[in-house]
Amino acid sequence: MVSKAVAKYVHALHLKKYRLRHGAFLVEGGKSVLELLSSGLQTERVFTTAEFAGKLPAGLAAGLVDVLSEDELTRLGTLANNNTALAIARLPAELPLTLTATSGLLLALDEVRDPGNLGTLIRLADWYGLPGVVLSETCADPWAPKTVAATMGSFTRVPIWQRDLPAWLGSLPAGQPVFGADLHGDNVHRLTLRPQGVLVMGSESHGLTPAVEACLTQRLHIPGRGQAESLNVAISGAILLDNFFRHG
Repeated sequence: MVSKAVAKYVHALHLKKYRLRHGAFLVEGGKSVLELLSSGLQTERVFTTAEFAGKLPAGLAAGLVDVLSEDELTRLGTLANNNTALAIARLPAELPLTLTATSGLLLALDEVRDPGNLGTLIRLADWYGLPGVVLSETCADPWAPKTVAATMGSFTRVPIWQRDLPAWLGSLPAGQPVFGADLHGDNVHRLTLRPQGVLVMGSESHGLTPAVEACLTQRLHIPGRGQAESLNVAISGAILLDNFFRHG
């Protein structure tokens, strides 16, 4: 059983203001915790059930691991049930954010507020080997437990930056393409796209904000044949990213 002080600290990390204050975040679920421990990111503490403890890497520092019952572990975290592990990790230091002619394609997200969608888009960035994801200041917190869980471990490999998105896009070198999803854009299936520049995805309900939309150099449209009003932003992101890489 953990102390009341430790339990209070873990519960505080459920909230963004305390994640920022302490410089730490929660990683829940066995797969994500194993990804964390093999990533090189700094880990403060691991809580695990006795059944899962044998799957943890050998040689973890003494005092780093606490073995709890499934009920105790579930009460610490945000999952409805957790029978594997939970960890406290340090927020990673931000890498320099630069975009050059050889940087590749960055993904930028404008007011994507659903943690599940954000986590899935970070996972997509990992799948396609993007150099990172730039978030508007109004996106969901990339270090929220639901976001981290939705990345399925990709949080350990994808650099993330949070910026005033219109200001950052406006500061890019001349000639850098900025693509955006738009219902009135060019049919993406008729284009030959190179993975260079920035692809901006907006919220499902409102699309791109006007200030971000003004920074686009090309608008992309995914044609449909059915009656659905719109696509989930993560699905749209997957389709567009695949069109950037299908010719390479």
